[in-house]
Order: sequence, then C-alpha cells, then structure tokens
Amino acid sequence: MSASPQTLAERRFTRPSLRTATLILPRTGERVRKTFTLRRRSTQTNGSSDFLLGPGRLDPNRHRDDGFLDKVKGHLGDAYAFALSPTGISILKCSLAYVLGSLATFVPPIAGLLGKNDGKHMVATVTVYFHPARSAGSMAEAIVLAFGAILYAAVLSFTSMAVSSYFGHQHLLAVGHAIVLIVFCGGGLGLVGWTKQKLGNPLVNVACSLASLVFITVLTKEGAVQAATFSYNKLWQVLRMVIMGTCFSSVVSLLIKPVRARTEFRETAIKSTDAMSEMLSIITRSFLSGAEQDLKETKFVKAANQSKASFKTLVKNLGEAKWEHYILGTEAEYRVQAKLVKCLEQLIQDMGGLRSAAETQFALLAQSQQTPTPQGAPMSALRKANPALFTDNTPSPLHSPILSATERRSSILASIDEVPESADGSDADSVRGSWRLPQEIEANLQAHDMFSIFIAHLGPPMKSLAYTLREVLDELPFGPGPDYAMMINEHFRHSLVDATSLFINARKEALNAVYKHKIPHRTTSVAVAADFEEVAASCGYFSSSLEDFAEDMVTFLDILEELKAARYPRRRSWNWLKFWKRFQWHKRIRLGDSEESLVDETIEHGLSHELHNPTHRQPGFKYENMKSHGRRLTYQMWVALRIFRRDDVKYAIKVGFGAVLYAMWSFFPSTRQFYSHWRGEWGLLSYMLVCSMTIGASNTTGFHRFFGTCLGAVYAIVAWIAANDIPWLLGLFGWLVSLQCFYIIVGQGKGPMGRFIMLTYNLSALYAYSLSVKDEEDDDDEGGISPEIWGIVLHRVVAVMTGCIWGIIVTRVIYPISARRRVKKGLSLMWLKMGLIWKRGPLRTALANPDSVAGFMTRHEELELRRFWTYLDTMRASATYEFELRGPFPDQSFKLILEATERILDSFHAMNVIVLKNVKATDGEKEILKYTKKEWMEFSWRISHLFSVMASSMKLAYPLNDVLPNIEHTRDRLLAKVFEFRRTALGKVVATDEDYELLYAYALVTGQLAHDLGIIGQEVEKLYGVLNEDDLKLQ
Repeated sequence: MSASPQTLAERRFTRPSLRTATLILPRTGERVRKTFTLRRRSTQTNGSSDFLLGPGRLDPNRHRDDGFLDKVKGHLGDAYAFALSPTGISILKCSLAYVLGSLATFVPPIAGLLGKNDGKHMVATVTVYFHPARSAGSMAEAIVLAFGAILYAAVLSFTSMAVSSYFGHQHLLAVGHAIVLIVFCGGGLGLVGWTKQKLGNPLVNVACSLASLVFITVLTKEGAVQAATFSYNKLWQVLRMVIMGTCFSSVVSLLIKPVRARTEFRETAIKSTDAMSEMLSIITRSFLSGAEQDLKETKFVKAANQSKASFKTLVKNLGEAKWEHYILGTEAEYRVQAKLVKCLEQLIQDMGGLRSAAETQFALLAQSQQTPTPQGAPMSALRKANPALFTDNTPSPLHSPILSATERRSSILASIDEVPESADGSDADSVRGSWRLPQEIEANLQAHDMFSIFIAHLGPPMKSLAYTLREVLDELPFGPGPDYAMMINEHFRHSLVDATSLFINARKEALNAVYKHKIPHRTTSVAVAADFEEVAASCGYFSSSLEDFAEDMVTFLDILEELKAARYPRRRSWNWLKFWKRFQWHKRIRLGDSEESLVDETIEHGLSHELHNPTHRQPGFKYENMKSHGRRLTYQMWVALRIFRRDDVKYAIKVGFGAVLYAMWSFFPSTRQFYSHWRGEWGLLSYMLVCSMTIGASNTTGFHRFFGTCLGAVYAIVAWIAANDIPWLLGLFGWLVSLQCFYIIVGQGKGPMGRFIMLTYNLSALYAYSLSVKDEEDDDDEGGISPEIWGIVLHRVVAVMTGCIWGIIVTRVIYPISARRRVKKGLSLMWLKMGLIWKRGPLRTALANPDSVAGFMTRHEELELRRFWTYLDTMRASATYEFELRGPFPDQSFKLILEATERILDSFHAMNVIVLKNVKATDGEKEILKYTKKEWMEFSWRISHLFSVMASSMKLAYPLNDVLPNIEHTRDRLLAKVFEFRRTALGKVVATDEDYELLYAYALVTGQLAHDLGIIGQEVEKLYGVLNEDDLKLQ
C-alpha cells in the first residue's frame, strides 16, 4: 500500500523546520525573523583549473616532468620562503648575534676591550645561550636573569676568594679549601641545580647554566682561590664577556625585526576566539541534528586543537607581555589582560560542558539503536509520523514493525535537514507553538524521543543564540593588525543580553514540554526511569551550559570595554618603581585570585612537586601521649628532618656532592696541572648541564650532548683546516654552523643538542684562533701560535664526555630517582587524593552550606593536582629513556592513563564551577538533595572506593580484582530517585525546573568520570593482568 502524498505545509506540521527563527543581529541589535544556517559557506580551494578549460582542451604543463633547473628553482623558492617566515627570520637573527659575538675573538679592537684572555669565545657562547629569537618582554626577562646569574656567581666567587685568603693567612689553607669546596662549590652549585628544577623555566635554566659557567671558570681555572689571593681581574674579564654577549643579543632582538609580546598576545587572542566560534557552531549543530560525526570532522578537530594550543600560547604571551607593560608603565593594562585570559579560560570550560552534554546525547541515541522499540503501532500511524520513510518498494511495517531511534527522531522533526521554507512564509515560532507530538509515537514514548521534543521546542532559539554568539566572537577581541584597534560595536552587549533573555524564556517552555511528555506513570524499571531522567539531564545541562556561555560572553565584553578604557587614552604610571609606596600599593592593587591562579597554573615548576602522603592521626593525638620521652624526641627529629626526604632537596644534595668530587682535583697541587691541561672546567660545566632529576632525563640530555659534542668537534676540525688561519673565512664557517645549530634550537626545539654543537665548536675553533694570535702570555700547552687543532678538539671532547658520564653516574648511583617508579607512585598518590576529595561530595557541600559560596575542592587543591599532573607527564616522557632488563617502559598505556586522569580533573573542575555558581541553594534544591541524599552519598563513596582500588593496584603493581565496584547501577538508582521525586506531591509543588540543574550536572559529570575510570581500569589490567595462582602464593 502506498502512502498518500502530503503537502509541504503538512510535513512541516509534524517536522518543524529550524531554518527560520527569530534572532538578534549583533551588529545592529535588531530583532528579525530570517532564514539562516550555522554552516559556514565553503569554497573550493584546491586550485585546480581542469574545469575551467574548454571541452577537449588540456593543460600542456600538467604532465610535464620538471628538469633539473626547475627543481633547483623550486628548492630555492622554498628556501627563500622559509627565510622570510617567522622561524627563518628568528634563525637569521640568532646567527647574526653569533657573528657579532665571534667578533670579540676575531677583531682586535673589540678583543682589546676584554683584556688578555684566550677564553673570549665565551662571548659567542653567551649569544647562543641567550639567543635573540624571543620577544622584547622575554628578552627583558632574559637580561634580568642574566645579570642575576652574574651577581650570584660574583658573590660566590668573591666569598670563596675571601675565605681562602683568610685561612691562607692563618696557615690553614687546606681548611679554607675544604670550606670553599663544601660550602661554596657544593652548596652554591647545589642551589643552582635546585633552582633550575624548582622553577622549570627555560630562561631560568639558561641563567643557571650561565651562573655555573662564570663560577666554575673563576673557581677551578683562574687559580686565585687555590693561591689564596683576592683577585678581581679574571672575574671582571668573565663578567665583561657575559655583558658583551647579552648586549649583542639584546641589540639584535630589539632592533632587527623586533617581536613584541603584546602584539603576539593580540594575534593569539584572535585565533582563540575564532576557534571557539567554530567549535560553538559545530557543537550546537551536532546537538540539534544528533549527528556525532560532526564532532569527528577534520574542521572540528582542527578547531579544538587550535583552541587548546592558542590558549597555552596566549598565557605564555601574557607572561612575556607583563615585562613589556611594566617597562612602559602600563601595568594596569596587563592586569585587565590577565582578567581577559581568565575569562577566556572560563569560556573554554563552558565549551567543554556543551561538548559533554552533546556526547551524552550521542551515547543515549547509540544505546537506543540497539534497543528495539515497543511493537504494536499501526502502519497508518507510522506513515503519518513520517511518510517519507515508506514507499512502494519499502517492506511493510507489519513485517518490520520496529523503528530505529533515527527514524523515530526524523519522524518528529527535521533538525539539520533545514528544509526550504513554504510559500506562505508562516512564522516558525507560531508553528513551534502549535506543534504537537503525534499520538502514535506519544503512546509508545521512549527516552531518546525526549531529545526530539526538546529540540522541537528549543531548537530555533538555541540556534539563534548560537548564531548571535558566533557573530560576536568573529568580531572580537581586536581588529586587524598591525594596529589591533579595539573597535567594539556598541550594540554587542545589549544584543547578547536580549538574545540570552529570549533563549532563557524559550528554555523554560522547552523544559516544561519535556517534563510534560517525559514521565510514564507506570514505569517500574530503574533503568528505564534512569534513561528518561538522563535525557532530561542532558537537555537541561546543554541548555544551561549554553546559557552560561552567553553570560560569560557578556562578562568578556565588559572586560574588553575595561581594556579599551585602559588603552584609550593610555596612562603610564610605573607604580612598581615607587618603592616608598610599594607596601600600600601592593595592598591597594593586589593581583586578584583569578590572576594569581592563572599565573600559577601556567608556570611549569619543574620536577620537584610532590603530593605528600596523608598522615592519619587519631582524634586528640598529642605528643604528650607518647609513652617515653625518647620516642617523642626521635619522632620530633623525624618530623623536623622531613625536608631532606623531598626529591628536590635530594637532587640538590647529590648535585653539590658530585660537583665537589669533580672540582676537588683542581685544588690538589699534584693534579691541578692535569685538570687544567684536559680542561676540567668544561667537564664540570657539562656535568652541571647533564645532571638531571631522573635517570631518564639524564640519559636523554647525555645522549644529546654526546652527539652534539662529536658533531661540533668535526665542524671545528673542518673549519680550522679549511680556513687556514684566515679570520673572515673562519667566521664564515662559524656563521654556517650557527645556521644549522639555531635551526635545531629554534626550529626543532632541541636546545641541548644545538647548544652543545656550538659550545664544542667555540671551545675548539675560536679558542685555536685565540692561541694563534697570542692572546695570552701562558697559552703554550696546546701549540701556542701554531695550535694543534687535533689536540685541542681531543681535550675538549674528552672534558665534555667526562662531565656527561660523571653526571649520568651521579644520577644513577647517588639518590637515584627512577621516572618509572615516580610515575607509578605519583599516579597512586594522586588517585588516592582525588578519591578523598570526591568523597566529600559536591552535593554534600551544597546541602551543608546552602548560603555560602564554597566549592567541594579548594583552588589550592586544584592547582596542586594540575601541577602534579604536569609533573607526572614529564616523568612519563623521561621514563621512556630509562633502560631496564625487564623491557621498555609501556609509554602508550601510561599516556592513556594520564589523558583519562586529566579528563577526570576537568570533570572535577566543571563540577566545582557548577557548585560555585550555585550561590544560594533554593528550597526546591534542598528538598531534592535531601530526598536523594542516600543515593548520591553512596554514589560518591563508590567512586571514591574505585579510586582507592586503582591506586592500590598501581602502587603494588598488582592485578585488579575481578569484582570491582559498579558505579553505573548506583548512578541509575540516583537518576531513578530523581524520577521518583518528580512524581511526588512535594516535587510538583516545591521544585522548579531550575532546581534540578545541579543534580543533572552532577549526573552528567559523574557519567564522564565513570567512563574515564573504566578506561583507567582497562589499561591497568593490560599492565598487570588479572589475579592467578602465582600471585596468591604465601612465601
């Protein structure tokens, strides 16, 4: 039997179009009803001209084989384009700074400024470490750190000379040398290593290397400390070389194609808002259509990656722009920019909530595809629902009585098809208001049908709000370069407010419609009730997240207006220089909590962070309760010495101890000549650069430096032989070598390898030239004016290799810190702490403190967990370079585990934000939480228990138990209890639709959390398997 044809108007009655809707035009603030779509116009960009040619015509160059000259031209064109790119320009700037640094060796007038010294190659080395491929703010920070490093090295050097000179006059020179070695060499270099690992900033690492270079040169090479004399000549020479090198880099960085962090900040902010605009459009469109493939498109993946990367870059640029603002006296503008970045972070969190709610819908629809719908609907009813589903060639529904979820959805509405408008141009809003669910489908209502009902009512206003938000994001936050003017449309704010108001009103009506159709009164199955409630939670959470996004966009506009007021006119204050008002100014204009947390979250603090083991003490525990005074005293000593159990302190101790053992040979008269001849100072510097926190990190840096040293030695030999003592030719070779090295450092991000190539080249080729021109009286140990390049290279290579090997030995033998063990122990401790935090219960916080604005997780706890996750991820990367007989490190499994843990942290953050936004609990929320208290408390305990099980398995490296706590059933019972409360008299009278939002958000967040815990459990099972008889042997 064929279906009777339906007119387009009749189809629109059962399939309301979402293409036409009332929206607010953000540029004018005008409210209009128009046809629009969330899809952007796409154009063909492949550049093909085949279709432009006439019939029968072919492009004669299409299949032509390029000749040799054409290939050469192509490569030259690519090289020229790369040279003009930002990376290419940065490499050229670095190479120019290196050439200027090498002039201190080749040009006598410049070399004369540094006095008689054969170590003037240090100027070129400094330009490599403090290269100019950075912004003006970063260069200012580098200069401050460089002079701080010089000052620190000078203090250590002068105090070492003073101590040695004092004890020398007392005829206790050996005692003085011992004090200098232990206190200043061991303690001073140990503090350098601790600072490097504690801060974990690349510029701080370079400054630490510079401080080590200056101090080691004065302490072990110049001989003033060994001779118990107080001499500042050599130290002043070293300081002048360092100052000259930093000045060369600064001049090149600030005068040749300067990069300003403030400009980079504005460019990155534009990229960030553009990525959010694209993500918002695709997520909203996918939710309306129920098409999960939209979130898997290349366009969306690219936008999501760009959003994540641009935010990290934005925070980095903000930190560098801070220096520029403080130098220019516009620190007030920096504070507003910090608030802007924090608001962008909140918008990204809102975007995550939208995506989570959309993915929940996809999961529920996927489940519905596997669950057959109730049978018994008559064929005529099915045809009325959607006549397009059946044609003359379609099997009769009597033989196929089951409709899939997709078919049922399309029978209710056409969400993404966006059918053409009817000729009469009837108002879509009125159609939506008169739209009714077909009786036949209403009689067999299923959970996934609620999505269609919800979208039928809220789809047009949701789409309108998304369109308005997208248009505003496309215009913000800055205009085009190079001015990046802030031309904020005056209609944007009230347009967003009006669009949000329209959406909120429509949202209430849509949720009422969903709840009206949702409850089948005779539902007895917990699973079915939970499915219906989860659909309502998904709809409510998505619309609530979109509303939060719109409200935060209004806040974003307000901050932009504040930033505009700070820029036009620009007022300069330099309050940070007014030290006499510093205390009052700090109290009056103190960084807000949001800005402080932003700075803390984005600075990597190295590998020294720990989550301390929780200490359990019984109530009323006091030291006086100890049975004996001796035990109380020993316990107090154990507590007082806990600082020495920290990894960063252990690392500093072993760095200092290794430096003492290496440097002491320069103090013994019998070994000093040998130490000097084989350039032990460069070996000690290499030791400081190689010695890392973990075994894997030392192996990595050791390999890079070994390879870099060998390559630099080869370059030095070739350059010296080819140049034949001609300075300009040797300088040309040095420039060519620097191009490759700076490509490795800047282009590939492999700083240690590139720096060691240049370090070895400078120590060999430039030093040999200094010998050839007789730049010092006592320099005949390696050939004098006829340098023996092979001997020079051999001495340097042996020194550097010895330092690298010694660093690896110290890292492996003294207080060895295995990255493998740290990852496992750290994950166990982190999961245990996360379980304890979750056990408090987000809902318990809202119920216990209904009038406060306290979250279930403090900002400090969240910050500590985020930092510790970064620490563990760094450890995972180091663990791949630790070689053990039992096999390679399972990097892929731990990577998946850490990714799932990061998503769980995101869930914690999302739930905490939701609790904090719920400023004061309403009476309806209190009643809902009280009614479901048993279920959500049990749910929290189950999740906490599961965290503990995972932590125990990882800590003990033991297989998981086959019977794990099931949290899906507990979650279903919670949703069913909410379902039950809605049908009670109290639920109908006291609770409103908004009162369920907190519990719905809790259900969705815990659903994602349960999914990620399942992924962790699967990976732990892959790592350790399951229990067997051998594991249970008592022996």
